[in-house]
Amino acid sequence: MEPRPDLSSAASHLASLVERVPDDALDRPTPCEGYAVRDLLAHIGGLAVGFRTTAVKRPVPPPAQGEDLRLDDGWRAQIPRDLQAMADAWAEPSAWEGMTEAGGVALPGEVAGLVGLGELVIHGWDLARATGGEAYDGPELAAVLPMAEQFQELGPDGPYGPRVAVSDDAPLLDRILGATGREPGWRLPA
Repeated sequence: MEPRPDLSSAASHLASLVERVPDDALDRPTPCEGYAVRDLLAHIGGLAVGFRTTAVKRPVPPPAQGEDLRLDDGWRAQIPRDLQAMADAWAEPSAWEGMTEAGGVALPGEVAGLVGLGELVIHGWDLARATGGEAYDGPELAAVLPMAEQFQELGPDGPYGPRVAVSDDAPLLDRILGATGREPGWRLPA
């Protein structure tokens, strides 16, 4: 059995990005189509709580989307705490075993943990691009690409947009982004 990835570095990196978001950036666009920074932050907060409960095998409702996204007061402190709690929950070996549920979908714990890691990495990149931060570049990226590739095979029924062409020799993060329907060269509009 391959060692399970540690979510703590990616969660800590994303928490640091969240803490440094300036108030004047909340209405900026992000690489997530239709999401301003405030919407992305609300989504990150929701996924942190959702994937923590997924790790402890408690069902949670699907995360808020679109107009239902709401950034709560105190988000700059709460989201980092929730990200740490998510990483702590996935540090337990039992989180990766058996079946669990994420967003109303039953799946093996091992798959859910990889999806959670992917969310940290991908949305960390989204937030970094929108706010001028640095994307995560840790060793756990190697576990994210196969998961993203597998979901891309689901086509329009999958969680990602159409694949963006990226060369096979591009950096690993760029290949992950392409597999999740993101343009690695995305920049804030002028």
